[in-house]
Amino acid sequence: MQKPSYKELLDAGVHFGHLKRKWNPKMYPYIFMERKGIHIIDLNRTSDCLETAANAMKQMAKSGKKILFVATKKQARDIVSEAAKSVNMPFVTDRWLGGMMTNFTTIRRSVKKMHNIERMLGDATLTSVTKKEKLLMTREKTKMERVFGGIANLNRLPSAVFVVDIGHEHIAISEAHKLGMKTFAMVDTNADPNQVDFPIPSNDDASKSISLIVNYMTAAIKEGLEERKSMKQEIEGEEEEA
Repeated sequence: MQKPSYKELLDAGVHFGHLKRKWNPKMYPYIFMERKGIHIIDLNRTSDCLETAANAMKQMAKSGKKILFVATKKQARDIVSEAAKSVNMPFVTDRWLGGMMTNFTTIRRSVKKMHNIERMLGDATLTSVTKKEKLLMTREKTKMERVFGGIANLNRLPSAVFVVDIGHEHIAISEAHKLGMKTFAMVDTNADPNQVDFPIPSNDDASKSISLIVNYMTAAIKEGLEERKSMKQEIEGEEEEA
């Protein structure tokens, strides 16, 4: 798990913050300077925070915990969904429904309904459903997949959430706090880093910046999962020898 170099962070535009007039004073420790009315993020602080967050994520993955990725901003959706899928982690990229975590039982019922529709549509022997009904069911399935597809295999509440832009995903952060989940986030100069346990000061609008940060975090998860797998194999080997 190679941490992004200073040059890589710079090339991805991770250092570009928002206009000075939009800043949150609590981001002061993470701001390097102001240039042409725009705040510039201190990449040394970003690098340190990245390492801390990645190590925490790695340990969570190693212990078998799930981390929910949340990014409903247009420029982040595809990046986050692909990254989360690569490490088999749940994700929400269409829209965050209020109560998605705090009312998890109801959400699970919706996911179950989606699975039932999938089964019915996949049943070639089903003749009692008309073409019109099949069309309506297909449309409903497509709509539900957009919202619940990323959490379809989530059978219990995750242990943490990772969000891109805490202002945009404030409801997800609020629900995570209520449930005592760990929170990780990309935090731009217009946000309050104290809202999350592991803030990563960074440009949360540019796709290159989002991609670099998200892919590094999932690389940390991958490493944790591999270590977990090796640990299990060692234990199984010892049990066989015994």
